[in-house]
Amino acid sequence: MTASLALRSTLYEETVPGGGHTSFVLKRGQLLRITDIEGGGNLAVLLFNAAEKSERLNLPDSLKCQHTAKFTAGHCLYSDMGRVLAAISADTCGWHDSFGGVLNAAEVLEKYGQGRYQELRNGFFRNGADNLLVEMGKWDMRLQDLLMCLNLFSRVDVDADGCFHFVPGNSKAGDYVELYAPMDTLVVLTALQHPMDPNTQYAPKPIGLSWHEVASDGISVLCRTSRPENGRGFHNTERLFI
Repeated sequence: MTASLALRSTLYEETVPGGGHTSFVLKRGQLLRITDIEGGGNLAVLLFNAAEKSERLNLPDSLKCQHTAKFTAGHCLYSDMGRVLAAISADTCGWHDSFGGVLNAAEVLEKYGQGRYQELRNGFFRNGADNLLVEMGKWDMRLQDLLMCLNLFSRVDVDADGCFHFVPGNSKAGDYVELYAPMDTLVVLTALQHPMDPNTQYAPKPIGLSWHEVASDGISVLCRTSRPENGRGFHNTERLFI
């Protein structure tokens, strides 16, 4: 499911290499398209209110208020203040995971083996916790600010016994998800394999990013109307800018 929209010319494009990380402020009214270039990619994402970084993504609230266990088009990503940090306005993949989190250095060593900088230089094995902390440090945040992340392009199912199961092949080459920002939102991300990916070879995939100005504010209609709670979430957000 996707929203019908018109985009103005692209403001900027870049590729996050496999294992790479970056952070930036997605400004109010802008749209970020995130593309799985090769297929089978994964992008761990954290979101914060750029003006008050103590307000940040709350995945449990985002799930329960929308009565879902996955994220796709029409869903909102809520802060712990009940405001919308980003709205998923379009999605060709159909399922994005909020359960898996990221690996730390010890877990990467256990899963993939030794991959030190001394031998591999820039190809050394990175881990999600450190990558996110490096970016968060640029915005004066520390370990206590590291919370659960959203894993874009990955799918994790839950069986009747409450066990998690990673679903390979969820995302194909060229699949994309679009995030619309109704407020200035700090985005922190890293392109690494999902922690539950059964592949024991360290092989993170590149992810494409492109920034757009939206030609019509109708971009948010799908998310505003998908659930009554989302209409209230946008109301809470817009009060910041009165």
